[in-house]
Amino acid sequence: MERASLPDVSVVVVNHRGTEDTITCLRALFADLSYPADKLQVICVDNASGDGSAERIRAAVPRALVVDSPTNLGFAGGCNLGARRATGTVLAFLNNDARPHPDWVRAAVRVLRAEPTVGAVASKVLDWDGRAVDFVDGGLTWFGMGYKRHAGQPDDGSHDVPRDVLFGTGSALLVRAGLFRELGGFDERFFMFYEDVDLGWRLNLRGWRVRYEPASLTYHKHHASMSAVDPSRELYLLERNALAALYKNASDETLAKALPAALALVVRRATARGALDPTQLEITRRPADPAEDAAPVPVPRQALAGFLAIDQFVELLPALAESRAVEQAARRVSDADLVPLMRKALEPAYPLERYLKAHEVLVDVFGIEELYGRPRRVLIVTGDAISDRMAGPAIRAWNMADVLSDEHDVRLVTINPLCLPPDAPFDVRGVQPRDVDPHLAWADVIVLQGHALEFLPQLKQPGSTKIVVCDIYDPMHLELLEQGRDDTDEQRARDLVGVTRVLANQLARGDFFLCASERQRHFWLGHLAAMGRLTPALYDTDPTVKSLLAVAPFGLSGKPPQRTGPGLRDALGIGPDDKVVLWAGGVYSWFDPLTLIHAMDRLRATRPDARLVFLGMKHPNPQVPDMDVAGRTRALAAHLDLVDKHVFFNETWVPYHDRQNWLLDADSGVTTHYEHVETTFAFRTRVLDYLWAGLPIVTTDGDSFADLVSREGLGVVVPAEDPAALAAALEKVLYDEEFATACAERIAGVRERFTWEAALAPLVDFCRHPRPATDRLAGISPMVRDRPLGRAEKLRRDARLFREYLDQGGAGEVAKRATGRVLKKLRGHG
Repeated sequence: MERASLPDVSVVVVNHRGTEDTITCLRALFADLSYPADKLQVICVDNASGDGSAERIRAAVPRALVVDSPTNLGFAGGCNLGARRATGTVLAFLNNDARPHPDWVRAAVRVLRAEPTVGAVASKVLDWDGRAVDFVDGGLTWFGMGYKRHAGQPDDGSHDVPRDVLFGTGSALLVRAGLFRELGGFDERFFMFYEDVDLGWRLNLRGWRVRYEPASLTYHKHHASMSAVDPSRELYLLERNALAALYKNASDETLAKALPAALALVVRRATARGALDPTQLEITRRPADPAEDAAPVPVPRQALAGFLAIDQFVELLPALAESRAVEQAARRVSDADLVPLMRKALEPAYPLERYLKAHEVLVDVFGIEELYGRPRRVLIVTGDAISDRMAGPAIRAWNMADVLSDEHDVRLVTINPLCLPPDAPFDVRGVQPRDVDPHLAWADVIVLQGHALEFLPQLKQPGSTKIVVCDIYDPMHLELLEQGRDDTDEQRARDLVGVTRVLANQLARGDFFLCASERQRHFWLGHLAAMGRLTPALYDTDPTVKSLLAVAPFGLSGKPPQRTGPGLRDALGIGPDDKVVLWAGGVYSWFDPLTLIHAMDRLRATRPDARLVFLGMKHPNPQVPDMDVAGRTRALAAHLDLVDKHVFFNETWVPYHDRQNWLLDADSGVTTHYEHVETTFAFRTRVLDYLWAGLPIVTTDGDSFADLVSREGLGVVVPAEDPAALAAALEKVLYDEEFATACAERIAGVRERFTWEAALAPLVDFCRHPRPATDRLAGISPMVRDRPLGRAEKLRRDARLFREYLDQGGAGEVAKRATGRVLKKLRGHG
């Protein structure tokens, strides 16, 4: 990294009666680190040592800022005190009995600069000699105890690959300073032990990542500060703090089962560690002598630690409840999302026979294994009608639910009055917008389309922490430019402003977006950039921006269509030998069915057996009115005497699960449209049914589907509003059997790319690892700030501005700018 791009780093070291170790550590920070000295602040907090430590440290390492704490705040409180005196945008915490590798800070900063979604860097920690592992990965048990995986094992090079972890060890950890303060720092109630586990847990719950970076290396004596303390005191802190961390950070559902089981397990650990006879107070074992029966029972300190930990956990509960409310309100991800980072959630942690038996019983009785294996909950919300007759948005939402239900617990909700769903392997519900709150609370990930966000104002609130996916495959405002032509100018303008605002709200809120084509992706990237969503942090996280906006086109079934009943020939009285071209979607204002009617009028002169069928004239959503173009199409066909002879209108809408019968009766598929901006960015969804059925395609040029047809040789592409070219194209696909067969063969290869499973792969991947968008992470702040200008630099800047203003507008411009600057200073903005 260039020196100018390096942030200021404040290193905090806490001392409590470990002066010699502390001085060695501080001197190494100044002497050994490769980080620029002028960008490094070293803070030593003396935790009320009471033995002259602070004075000795100041004398031995005068460059360090020594902060005196009037009381022993513990490791957590000492670190927080140091952080309050820090000036750097990165906080580095280092144990006083550790020494850094020269690249300890630089390697961690490199990660923080390169990956803006990383909130903290967990350093690799070896023993003092650099031979054995102290920390390379963290694990978390279901009962709240964090542990160092691979601790004590030889450092054999197998832990030199960076990876995401749940937490880093507080003995060597670097955190974004603004984020650390946003989270309130370490929880000082922990005093020491698991405060680092708790911090990492909270970071991950809010959508931040903790990244293990092996190049950020330190060496640690390990527990030098606890060498003179009885082990029972450490056990007490571990037991109490594990319960506190579990209580604060687990979801309501997890806590309801895990907390009672965890409390029971603390007791069993205590009795097992102390080798207590658990049956000694059974009434059947009382001795004959009452005095002997009332005699005190000795309880080893290691057993007592567990009982007292529960007692003091109860004492902390009122304060912990307040913290829990904050953490649960701020969470962005589910407990299920963190299971991979827990590594082995069902790890018993202690190899004691009686304890292991209890662990097995509790896991079974409380359903702990099921709890940590819970599938993610995905809510899909549409405003479209769901029934056996569905339009594009409902079909897309339905198939999203179908594909995601293979891995997740999915609920499809429509806020449309019409909800008469076919049988489904997922939950489908129709709800009023006012009744949607329980569904939002239930969900881990929410997928929205159309106007749905406008009916869910809860998600637009600044404090909303739900992960939201916006399906913007339909550029509604471009559609409206065509659809609203029959309205008054004023109404049309109001509607366009409203729909544009609907889309802007989605673009401002979403954590992930889906569009239908690369053309659309470029279009929406422009929107996102104009709204300020393409921040440096987001770009640095993913320069392709595919983690924010991905292409997920409309899809089709992976199973080829199979006839299940009569099709269009029986329904409309079309002969078995007639040649049929099918219009598979609705008739909307942005299409051009009129040119198609004229083309059929031309074609019938030479091909009297040619037939055109419109699959559905009445939209299945009762809230969508008929559009003027539908009436004009009927009128033109009637005027040319084509109706029920060469042009056939199915006035209703073919049920979605019966459409294959109509497709299998056709010889070709057609779609025609005008040349305008809506066409440029449209993706004609129902046209994919032509690929599904293997029908050669005739389409107007100008949209992404026409590009596909032309590139892959799937049919014929014609100019817009050219009935002669369209008639010739229809004749080719209907009557040139060799050409039609070759198109069908090529279609068979292409359609595999458009199965719903393939089309929705970006959504499937995101739902496996849902995270808030980088620019929506709470607590994000710049790491490298502008340096204040020195006196000489300010004079040079002012001279340059003086010349610039003079050239722009003469003395008047200079006076105006100078006046504005004075006013700014007077208002406190200068």
